[in-house]
Amino acid sequence: MLPVIWKETAIADLSKIVEYIGEHNPKASHSLHTDIQAAALLLADHPYMHKAGRVVGTREVVVTTNYLLIYKVEADRVDILNVLHSRQAYP
Repeated sequence: MLPVIWKETAIADLSKIVEYIGEHNPKASHSLHTDIQAAALLLADHPYMHKAGRVVGTREVVVTTNYLLIYKVEADRVDILNVLHSRQAYP
């Protein structure tokens, strides 16, 4: 089991997304937040279960049809790099 580390960029991404959706639909915001957190937790035991990312060395989880979790597997941890809307420019 590897520790899952959220980088500041990913924390900021998630906060912005949850806050924006929460202004319009608090229930959906909470549900999305829960789904993203659950997807990240699975990476501790299964870091290679998702496809390679568009940026070399990264991988990506399709959390919902609209949101991606971008991460990198290191020797001793999994780094969550970004949370993106699918229409957003890829980092």
